[in-house]
Amino acid sequence: MEILSSPFTSHASTLRSPFPVNFFRTGFVFSLPRLKTQASPSRKRGLAFTKASVAVEQQTMKSKVAIIRIGTRGSPLALAQAYETRDKLIATHSELAEEGAIQIVVIKTTGDKILSQPLADIGGKGLFTKEIDEALINGDIDIAVHSMKDVPTYLPEKTILPCNLEREDVRDAFISLSAVSLAELPAGSIVGTASLRRKSQILHRFPSLSVVENFRGNVQTRLRKLNEGVVQATLLALAGLKRLNMTKNVTSILSIDEMLPAVAQGAIGIACRTNDSKMADCIASLNHNDTRLAVACERAFLETLDGSCRTPIAGYACKHEGGTCIFRGLVASPDGTSVLETSREGPYALEDMILMGKDAGKELLSRAGPGFFGC
Repeated sequence: MEILSSPFTSHASTLRSPFPVNFFRTGFVFSLPRLKTQASPSRKRGLAFTKASVAVEQQTMKSKVAIIRIGTRGSPLALAQAYETRDKLIATHSELAEEGAIQIVVIKTTGDKILSQPLADIGGKGLFTKEIDEALINGDIDIAVHSMKDVPTYLPEKTILPCNLEREDVRDAFISLSAVSLAELPAGSIVGTASLRRKSQILHRFPSLSVVENFRGNVQTRLRKLNEGVVQATLLALAGLKRLNMTKNVTSILSIDEMLPAVAQGAIGIACRTNDSKMADCIASLNHNDTRLAVACERAFLETLDGSCRTPIAGYACKHEGGTCIFRGLVASPDGTSVLETSREGPYALEDMILMGKDAGKELLSRAGPGFFGC
């Protein structure tokens, strides 16, 4: 596991914090030698100056001790999500605005290290979270910031995830230098993606296109490859482009009907240790409940399907105008020749939404039958 620390200065906030000023702070103790004789007035002034200097030094040293260490991947998008978390923490807890109070700790994950193979081939769960979770459990960081679509349906022991930030736009963006949509790409055009979900849905609707599956790297790398003509088009999560202020690169936006998003796409999750109640309370204060419930519904669907190997799965829950939850789920064969979809509607409440997700998953498992995914 590779860890790189980088402190960031935060601006002061005028918002009132529910925590005392020394809520998380680690202190330093300084003591002065006891005097045996009566000090002269000039010496008293010197002692007063010394005490003041020590107090200043003590406060300075305190400010250099991170109150919260945020663990994250090092990609521009992952860092943008860590900064968003930092800013929300500062806005909610004014003591965190002090210089050095929040530290960003960059951690390389397995998914970041192995770029030469498709994600489906390097297999397993937690390709982008495992090392960060290990750092959290070992006490190297205090909280972990994840893209929720990267988080396995189970959490490692000794960790909890009490917070989802408000979800960004869940749709996928189409980016091309030669066409305005997938439908306008000429037959044989190459579309680059690292997502089996996108690949299967593209091929299902446009079987004349060719999809390169190992189109990996951060957003900037993929756009560079597109500009170099490696592919004629690519699809990226609109949420990431918005967080990077890169929406100028978007050619068009695919509707939910055209491309059902990944489970938990656009959502950020913040985890901490199970036994760290103070940190749990701190990050829980940032939780966006509608997002949390929608993500729980989608993840219940994914968990029921137990997606593994080469399994294209998509799921999306949202609040309808009438206040109910609308859920849509999809499973597909990797080549896109077969796509199965289902939907549910019910109360926008945690237990009901989890049951909806599970029920939808059971239905698709039954309809797909043995061997559907070819694993």
